[in-house]
Amino acid sequence: MSAPTQTRERTSSSTETEELTGAEIVVRALRDEGVETVFGYPGGAVLYIYDELDKQEAVQHVLVRHEQAAVHAADAYSRSTGKVGVALVTSGPGATNAVTGIATAYMDSIPLVVITGQVPVALIGNDAFQEVDTVGITRPCTKHNFLVRDVNELAQTIKTAFYLAASGRPGPVLIDIPKDVTAKRCRYEYPEKVQLRSYKPTVKGHSGQLRKALQLIANAERPLFYTGGGIILSDSAAELTQLVRRCDAPITNTLMGLGGYPASDRQFLGMLGMHGTYEANMAVQHCDVLVALGARFDDRVTGNLSHFAPHAKIIHVDVDPASISKNVKVDVPVVGDLCSVLREMNELAEEMGIGDGSLERWWAQIEEWRQRDCLHYTQTDTIIKPQYVVQKLFELTAGNAIVTSDVGQHQMWAAQFYGFDRPRRWINSGGLGTMGFGLPAAMGAQMAEPQSTVVCVTGEGSIQMNIQELSTCQQYKLPIKVACLNNGYLGMVRQWQEFFYEERYASSYMDALPDFVKLAEAYGHIGLRAEKPADVEPVIREALRLKDRMVFMDFLVDRTENVYPMVPAGAALSDMILV
Repeated sequence: MSAPTQTRERTSSSTETEELTGAEIVVRALRDEGVETVFGYPGGAVLYIYDELDKQEAVQHVLVRHEQAAVHAADAYSRSTGKVGVALVTSGPGATNAVTGIATAYMDSIPLVVITGQVPVALIGNDAFQEVDTVGITRPCTKHNFLVRDVNELAQTIKTAFYLAASGRPGPVLIDIPKDVTAKRCRYEYPEKVQLRSYKPTVKGHSGQLRKALQLIANAERPLFYTGGGIILSDSAAELTQLVRRCDAPITNTLMGLGGYPASDRQFLGMLGMHGTYEANMAVQHCDVLVALGARFDDRVTGNLSHFAPHAKIIHVDVDPASISKNVKVDVPVVGDLCSVLREMNELAEEMGIGDGSLERWWAQIEEWRQRDCLHYTQTDTIIKPQYVVQKLFELTAGNAIVTSDVGQHQMWAAQFYGFDRPRRWINSGGLGTMGFGLPAAMGAQMAEPQSTVVCVTGEGSIQMNIQELSTCQQYKLPIKVACLNNGYLGMVRQWQEFFYEERYASSYMDALPDFVKLAEAYGHIGLRAEKPADVEPVIREALRLKDRMVFMDFLVDRTENVYPMVPAGAALSDMILV
């Protein structure tokens, strides 16, 4: 054991003042932040850091096969645990490969710290080997980023990065570290906390605004709660459930908010938006008070903005003041942390006696909309419907799996047919819509929750974006279950071409696909295929029985099946295609 390692073990992080290299500082700071897992890929500019990682065991490094996958895995690790995810990549192409993962996390407000290597300080700007302007490239898709030119600033910068990533509206923060900075030495002192004069997120909501909001809810005849990913990120699902049940009001979630309120509860209307349920979308269009919590009125949710919730007074609670009235003008804005705000709303609601009103007529109307059974499909004996696969996954996992997805039709079917009763069980790319997210996300979730069943719902197009991560799954013995809804098409592209491009299927058909069963076996995993409906349940049961093995399930599903309901782009939410 080296002398520095011995010193680390016997001194407290807050009082350490021995001299360390920049690389040692990076690893020590990660340990002092409580980081247990880092996802990454080595290269010349970060070799000093990798050398130090190899000398210790407190921080585990997971070697992926592509830098995009490293960031997606760190992203899903964060979504699963609520902790800040960490990725480490080298300069140049290492950094640029990571950009898609960083942008994915940025759009979904996921707290990450991404550490990138950079060429030595003296070579910056000289077009050196594997040099790119990482700070410039990532400025639009990070919450903040840093270039550390002085080793004396490294520890403070790392502490600040973790603070920025996790506080206020969360997001990815990048630290670009030149190679020579990781070799230089300085005294190590890690700050216990950070205070930034220009950055002070609001936590507590304005009590007067909260009373005003609750009075609107109390007087409403047709109230509706509309909640997004902010409920998940703020760990406020319990507080939300308490308030919604007290008010006896219906609730709808965005794609990112699924699991924030129990899907099995009678007050839950399903997801809203472009592929939302009929009852959820109609409730939005007819409510008189809309309570938006941790949602950003995304275009896939609102449809035509001028026709969105036309009869409603809108209450909007969000930790980010820039999100309020950005897309939709609101009547009662509240800035604050959702968990804090909802606790106060529950206390005030009890004090004000809210919850005694009758919403029988509103519920009667909602039950009438529910009779449309907008998610109905017909499963025959001859061809597998993709919805059936997801329903069987839900049934056979008892709704307890962590489900990751890629992007496309399979993502929507997973959202519609796998009922999430708990938060942090549904992990997908909502804002950026990143194909290739599902498999590395499943890796991150499985590393975070090794005892949980993790299922990646994907398509034959998306899975090939990062399929090399099957190698990572084998190296780390990750028993992920992949459910590939294989229809031979880029399904959502084909659906839009059918509806809006006169059935011209330009480049949406996969002419050459691998044998996924053999491919899985080549990587050392188990491959199973379902070709007819009777195969579906046995295949899933066998995959779940093999608890310690990664299993790739290839479901050959109906090639022409579409996702319904569907709101065409630019239409009002009430203008749904139902069949």
